[in-house]
Amino acid sequence: MATEIVIAHDVGTSGVKSALVNSKGEIICHATHPYPMFTPQPGWVEQDPLDYWNAIVANTKILLKATNPDEIAGLVFTTQSMGIIPVDETGTVLRRNITWVDGRAEEQARWLMNLFGGRTAFKSFLGIEITGKDVIPKLRWLKQNEPDIYSKTYKVLDVNGYLRFKATGNVAAEWSGASSWGFNVKKKDWEHLFFMAAGFDRQKLPELIRSTDIAGVLTKEAAKEMGLNQGIPVYGGCDDSQSAAVGAGCVAEGSVFAYLGTAAQLGVTTAKAVKFKNGAACIQGADPKMNLLIGVTETAGNNVEWLIQNFYKMELEEFGKEKMYELLTEEVKVVQAGADELIFTPWFLGERCPVSTTTTRGTMFNLGMEHTRGHIARALFEGIGYNLRWIIENYEKDFRLNIPEFRFIGGGSQNKTWMQAVADITGRKIITTNYPTMAGALGAAMCAFVGARIYPDFSEIDRIVKTKETFLPNAENKATYDKLFVNYKNVYRSLKATYHKANYDRFNTAI
Repeated sequence: MATEIVIAHDVGTSGVKSALVNSKGEIICHATHPYPMFTPQPGWVEQDPLDYWNAIVANTKILLKATNPDEIAGLVFTTQSMGIIPVDETGTVLRRNITWVDGRAEEQARWLMNLFGGRTAFKSFLGIEITGKDVIPKLRWLKQNEPDIYSKTYKVLDVNGYLRFKATGNVAAEWSGASSWGFNVKKKDWEHLFFMAAGFDRQKLPELIRSTDIAGVLTKEAAKEMGLNQGIPVYGGCDDSQSAAVGAGCVAEGSVFAYLGTAAQLGVTTAKAVKFKNGAACIQGADPKMNLLIGVTETAGNNVEWLIQNFYKMELEEFGKEKMYELLTEEVKVVQAGADELIFTPWFLGERCPVSTTTTRGTMFNLGMEHTRGHIARALFEGIGYNLRWIIENYEKDFRLNIPEFRFIGGGSQNKTWMQAVADITGRKIITTNYPTMAGALGAAMCAFVGARIYPDFSEIDRIVKTKETFLPNAENKATYDKLFVNYKNVYRSLKATYHKANYDRFNTAI
């Protein structure tokens, strides 16, 4: 049988990573295209859906330089979750995407929890509180604050749904994407009670499909834009956390992965439908038979970009981005573990896990005259490690999991200094893979290959993903990091009320 090729687009927060993947699991070539975020007021983060599509079109044309359009057997998307893109009956987008890191609907979240007896009662019922970043509160916000747009809305789509619509003309929501809105992983259906409680018209929800289903075929118009053949199958695909798990090779029960990119994630694959707790959610996996226990640290690589732009701007202009990362790493390496007691929390856009909050922000704690730019950089790296350790601690306590090791993917996993620090902080063995930055695209391609019955199931990923490097915890740093981890959690607990007082009104004042 001839080798089949699919195009997989990984649509993230900062840009699209696209890849040609053949049925041997080889990435033939790849391309990346960035796009901006818009912050019309504090706590709001929007993106233009057309920017996603234009980036995909640009990447596709680059990929086609490495193959003939006749060789392309399918198209699939994996995308950032929790997007809110209202479209009218003609498919016209009515407003910019309200993204997953947007926290504008805090008032609506509190109203919904009060409807179910208050925060404590709601948390005991669902397992976690909801925040202004969750989809259903934001749908209520849309209805209350943009009634004209709401009334014109035929369907509300997530990013994957929008892109599939642009490609095929068909409207649908895929299971894994739906599960970050309100989805019953046991019944495989919308969780209608919550939409109804929010006063949202359920007729505006799309019909549901699976990741491996054919969502439609490429239209004449989309094919012309991309330079592809009309009629290519477009598969359901999945959200980015789910594709990352597959692309890391974590498809078996209890397998664990971590992702370090724009955001950071820690996920466990399981067939169980466990209860939400401490910001961790049990959502539908890419494999329709499996779920994913996932905890998301909302900013990670974004924080590094902020650091470079504000502390290394001259060097960035002089040496360029690639050399800049080398310089940054060298400065981190010469600072001892623990950054001389400096702690830098990563909550630049609030946090989802291990704590759920829209008002918390980043903090440099214990800054002194002895600290240099390198200390700040190391403390920022370590802050992500502390957050991941806190998630692991919760997983082992809340779900009785045993996590002695995990696979790491994403751009950050290529930084050996960062990986060693995370291994030391968490006390776990870390394993990196052969496809660190293209794991999401590879996971999405698996949805197409399984859907096309080229592969019998998702376990075929085991033949494709290989381990690259292993990082073992350095026992000499254990005492330092154990102490600082306690201090890290205390920073949040001590300042939680102060963050809320400082930011609640600021983030919830309409423009």
